Amino acid sequence: MENLTEIEKRSLIIHEQLRGKIGIHNKMPVRSKDDLSLAYTPGVAASCMAIAEDVKQTPKLTLKGNAVAVVSDGSAVLGLGNIGPEAAIPVMEGKALLFKEYANIDAWPLCLDTQDTAEIIETVRRIAPVFGGINLEDISAPRCFEVEAQLQDLGIPVFHDDQHGTAIVLLAALINACQVVGRELAETKVVINGGGAAGTAIAKLLRCIGQEEGACVSVFDVIVCDSKGAIHSGREDLNEMKKDLLAISNRDDRAGTLSEVLEGADVFIGVSMGNLLGAEEIRKMAKDPIVFAMANPIPEIMPEIAKEAGAAVVGTGRSDFPNQVNNVLAFPGIFRGALDVGATRITEKMKIAAAYALAGAVENLSADEILPSPLNRSVAPLVAQAVAGAFEE
Repeated sequence: MENLTEIEKRSLIIHEQLRGKIGIHNKMPVRSKDDLSLAYTPGVAASCMAIAEDVKQTPKLTLKGNAVAVVSDGSAVLGLGNIGPEAAIPVMEGKALLFKEYANIDAWPLCLDTQDTAEIIETVRRIAPVFGGINLEDISAPRCFEVEAQLQDLGIPVFHDDQHGTAIVLLAALINACQVVGRELAETKVVINGGGAAGTAIAKLLRCIGQEEGACVSVFDVIVCDSKGAIHSGREDLNEMKKDLLAISNRDDRAGTLSEVLEGADVFIGVSMGNLLGAEEIRKMAKDPIVFAMANPIPEIMPEIAKEAGAAVVGTGRSDFPNQVNNVLAFPGIFRGALDVGATRITEKMKIAAAYALAGAVENLSADEILPSPLNRSVAPLVAQAVAGAFEE
């Protein structure tokens, strides 16, 4: 491996020293025969029989009530692409670490040696009895949509974080950015570049914002672009996923390149690739535009260029710039709240509640502080409380 950055070199060293970032910590001691009898045979039989008689006792008597599986096939890991299940383990371990650190949830990385959609679905179904929730991670589009959709009947929350975690944190950032520039949230004109998992989830979540929190009405003027420009009805190359996306976006059916449809837009949301925009595109946008350039490691436009061109608020996916759109602000609290109330799924109302709770966690709102710090330990409990309160059977 050549041309590693300093942080990459240090990370490689710590991974080798630790041989993984997580481990198992026992909740009860085994120091005597009595301890052994309680934890294992013969005492454990009572718990087994209680569950056999009523399976709903499982979360109360086992780890299920506080356990999440972090499931990936390694097909779309970070910006690294399809690197396979073994190479995905460090990322899934990191996810499990953050679950524990921020929400005291026991999470396990499960990297599957298959990229067959049906096999992934079947595998998750087989392991579901042990877990209270499933966090799908780094599964490439469009397969990720089918995997998540086909698992919504498991009776436990199944949540693809690359889609919904990104969308929730982005929505929180947009709520506060609009407040900073004095713009009505539901009246903004939005251009999303990237028709994959994150872009689709963002477009879908925006349709559920009205003048009141949680109102599910299509009021946003959203245009989604892919590598060929705006997704519109005149294109003959749209797959089913993009046809579904068109049904909830581009209400004026505008055609054109990304640069062309950005003219007059209030908000740019980039979840695609770096160095796509220049200062001239930002100058085409409406007064005091909001720019979320979230491609990693190189944003669609560097923050300083966007600001010099007139952007009022800029966010990225990087930690070395203000306003980092980081999923760690969402997923620990979302699963904590869902587990606490025994939620069977993550609803749109719960996502909206999470976004508003996250937006409300910012104490000193400004153009450079529209989101809490990813290190802020007070965020997850606030999100969890909002999510728990929004769940309805």
